[in-house]
Amino acid sequence: MKSGDFRRREFIGLEVEVLDSTCASFIGLIGKVVDETRNTIKVDVGGSEKVVPKDCCEFLFHEGTGEHRVSGKDIRFRPEDRIKKVR
Repeated sequence: MKSGDFRRREFIGLEVEVLDSTCASFIGLIGKVVDETRNTIKVDVGGSEKVVPKDCCEFLFHEGTGEHRVSGKDIRFRPEDRIKKVR
């Protein structure tokens, strides 16, 4: 799957890791995506939910045997609008 195609899909339920962030406390955070808004991704980290801003983070999504590195700026849309706007 091309990375552009991946950015159009639903992220809820996928494992995610924050690879880089302007806020050091988010770097290395790993968990499962449980919700998403235009500007944030909510991640379940060992039973605790963390709200991670998309704008300042670089994410690594794990899907099956594949991994997809995505800049939060590229997915800064409401999930239902992303399919139309991501190229």
